[in-house]
Amino acid sequence: MTAESRILDRKKAATLLKALGEIDPGRDITDTEPEDVHMYVEESVLGAVGQEIGGDLHIGKSRNDQVSTAIRMTLRENLIQISLALTAVQEKLLATAEKHTETLIPGYTHTQPAQPITFAHYLLSVCDAFSRDLERLMEAYRRVNKSPMGAGALAGTSFPINRERMAELLGFSGIVENSLDAVGSRDFIVEVQAGLTLVALNLSRVVEDLILWSSPHFEIVNLPDEFTSTSSIMPQKKNPEVPEVIRARVSDVAGDLLATVMTLKSLPSGYNMDFQELTPKLWKSIDSVLTSLNMFGRLILALRVSEIIPSQLLNFTTSTELANMLVRKYAVPFRTAHRVVGSLVRDLVEKKLSPSDLTPDMIKSASSHVTGSPVTMTDEDIRSCVDPKRFVEIHRVRGGPSPTEVRRMLKSHHQQLAVWREKLSNEADRIRETWEALHSTEKLYQSSR
Repeated sequence: MTAESRILDRKKAATLLKALGEIDPGRDITDTEPEDVHMYVEESVLGAVGQEIGGDLHIGKSRNDQVSTAIRMTLRENLIQISLALTAVQEKLLATAEKHTETLIPGYTHTQPAQPITFAHYLLSVCDAFSRDLERLMEAYRRVNKSPMGAGALAGTSFPINRERMAELLGFSGIVENSLDAVGSRDFIVEVQAGLTLVALNLSRVVEDLILWSSPHFEIVNLPDEFTSTSSIMPQKKNPEVPEVIRARVSDVAGDLLATVMTLKSLPSGYNMDFQELTPKLWKSIDSVLTSLNMFGRLILALRVSEIIPSQLLNFTTSTELANMLVRKYAVPFRTAHRVVGSLVRDLVEKKLSPSDLTPDMIKSASSHVTGSPVTMTDEDIRSCVDPKRFVEIHRVRGGPSPTEVRRMLKSHHQQLAVWREKLSNEADRIRETWEALHSTEKLYQSSR
């Protein structure tokens, strides 16, 4: 860019590019004399080409805009990587869901069995949450992929640089225009960490479900042995260690977000050394989320789901449908029907009976007691209301748990994922092609010496 803008002649630019290209990017510089990597690069170039040429390497630049640019360049690749990991996890969730479109499990509210659903319906709810996470991260990507280069220390430079050309050469979609904002803002880090925290929270909730559901009190899922361990003293134990590790690691992500926010909250404008403390937290959060997603994906594929749920978990979960039947067919107001069914459930529990023991006489007695007007419900209507499988089948409203609706959602998710994979692949290709074009430019300048 400086050569194209006639700030450096082509011969000097070619010499600098060659010297930069010969620096070993993998070298450990922690024990060398330069105070940071930027000074190490500059001193390496000075050592290679001398002061007369190497002394112009830093024209129009500052460590302040270079740091922000380097973070954004690395972060955009990390965001693509995590987004691809999210699509891979969703594919595994869908593959598992396709096996369980008719596998009944209880849905919970307040950790109490509430209404029957299918395991596929549950997994699709997790997919939906991860879809929103993916959208948020890629929306953040749009703001991350802006170039601060050319902002200098904070006021830009008096050299006639072309910031847009520099952004193009580095694969950015545009620039962070205001020079003070370009070097003095780290809101893009907060935004990404917030997105990562939501991924972490969604992961934490689903692994908590699996931990609970794998216990003898639930017996809904069985965790494969390779994701568990036994007790050092109690031989009957099967401890869900991998889900517990995921749950712990994702907790750190929320902590890193809070630490970043608290670091930034009282800073004055412009560059501050406090910024240097944020970047390790960002990389740690990315690593935690990425490794947790990969572990979770393997777990979901290997998960075993109980084909027969313990009856006590599904007992009374169809009670809403009994109330709905009273409304639809017997013209009872819903709130009144709710009270009638609540009275019935209480009586059945006290007598240690189940919904399958319900009779028309019981409903007649309960409705008479609650409303003073007995309702005579047929035995056929009662049986249709207390059957969990039928409950699921008739809940076919959009987004509901019926197998037909679940299959429609599975198809829709596969289509959405195909679109996302193409977008992410195209963006990764674009960045790779940017580097190839940049290296071609280097060769062109070097050949012109």
